[in-house]
Amino acid sequence: MTYWRALLFATLIALGGCAQLPPRPPLPIDTAVPAAEQSALDRRIGRAEAAHPGESGFRLVSDGSEAFVLLMQSARLAVRSLDVQTYIWRTDLTGNHLGQVLLEAADRGVRVRLLLDDLDARAKNDGFAALAAHPNVEVRLFNPWATRSGIFRKLGEGALDFERINRRMHNKSWIADNRIAIVGGRNVGDEYFAADGEMNFVDLDFAMVGPVVRDASATFDRYWNSEFAYPIESLDPDSVTDAALAGLRAAMARRAAEARDSRQVLALRGSHLVRRMVAGYLPMQWSSNYRFVADDPAKVAMSRRDGKRTHVGATLVPMLLAARERASIVSPYFVPGEEVTADLVRLAGSKTSVRVLTNSLVANDVAAVHGGYSRYREPLLRGGVQIWELKPAGAVEASAFGSSGASLHTKAFAVDGRKLFVGSYNLDPRSTWLNCEQGVLVENAVLAEELERLFDAHTRGRHAWRVSLGDDGLAWSDGVETLYRDPKASLWQRFQAWATRLLHLDAQL
Repeated sequence: MTYWRALLFATLIALGGCAQLPPRPPLPIDTAVPAAEQSALDRRIGRAEAAHPGESGFRLVSDGSEAFVLLMQSARLAVRSLDVQTYIWRTDLTGNHLGQVLLEAADRGVRVRLLLDDLDARAKNDGFAALAAHPNVEVRLFNPWATRSGIFRKLGEGALDFERINRRMHNKSWIADNRIAIVGGRNVGDEYFAADGEMNFVDLDFAMVGPVVRDASATFDRYWNSEFAYPIESLDPDSVTDAALAGLRAAMARRAAEARDSRQVLALRGSHLVRRMVAGYLPMQWSSNYRFVADDPAKVAMSRRDGKRTHVGATLVPMLLAARERASIVSPYFVPGEEVTADLVRLAGSKTSVRVLTNSLVANDVAAVHGGYSRYREPLLRGGVQIWELKPAGAVEASAFGSSGASLHTKAFAVDGRKLFVGSYNLDPRSTWLNCEQGVLVENAVLAEELERLFDAHTRGRHAWRVSLGDDGLAWSDGVETLYRDPKASLWQRFQAWATRLLHLDAQL
């Protein structure tokens, strides 16, 4: 057995050893197209901005279908630019529709910039390379793999260059004409837009207009122009061809025709969601007290922990600890670590209500994360922190480090009914020290209370278990029954969580 392990390791090293990123080509600094007044979208949003000078407008988007419609309609209304940044892009129904709407926009003359993290994008390399063949589309890959195909090549490169490959860009932005932006936790895929038949995420975005959109564009530009963002043609020039683009068009059209009666497509018909929102017919809150927060893209090259580059964590933790009445935390991957655990316990001891909603083991798509979180669960409860764990929407088999679907994906925080944050940041070591993250911090009582109402709705017994600590250990209750071990979890899920806890892998979670 030892011989075969050594042979496998040697093979992986041989496959990945020759893989080396080419030099990033010299590129001119490329910035967002300025907002203008030439289109219907410009005029509608311009009027709304004029009515709220110095303020930006925010709408919490918790419904997956609404999020999908906002993305599609904003792209269809765009006349100058679409800047899209994401961590995952699935090639399913919604991924196909959103890809097609970007291509249609490019055909109209809209400049499309697509920035993807390469951990997921590598598996769809040919499709993104084909898209980049369009003269109005640019595709860049953040912190890319040198090898563009093959699982063994990927494993070999990962083994040799783990320190670099382990750092990812987790940001999500969709910006149309520098006028409207959708920013938050959603990736692109059916499960993020309530379109998956088996499992859908509970997720949250901000739809935004006003000066904050220009802040989002400035952050996009910073990542787009960073030394870690490679044009896809510099990595795989042979796949960026007119023939590949023609094939992609045909495949997209065929899949769209097959899905013409899907729930997502039907939601688009006759809907004017963007127009209604900016015209004031849908609730939108305006505030001059906001901040678009993003990590330095050079965070992926940190040789040691540097608080100057992890801007999101450095902003959010002090905000939480400044709470005087209540702090509500929604984090699907919640691994607070010893320092933040101690901080939250001190906060709870000061008569501040500290509430946490996270995934239960059975609802968590990454069982390893639950193993890390479980180490801090009892100290938090003993210190007065209130914890709820979301129930699964259906049967889930979690993988140790994979992504097979989960119930909770929202990353949001509310403090004292006045401030809230929505973004990509989990309260865990990976978000703090390894991944690049971003989000929006807003001071607005109506929005903060709306987020707290969402928290209250998701922590009702129908949706979540309240975790408590008694003389006999941990207990999970939904008001109907009480259980004394991680509810509904399989033996395999329990084993994965136990192994991660035993191995102290928190730094990677």
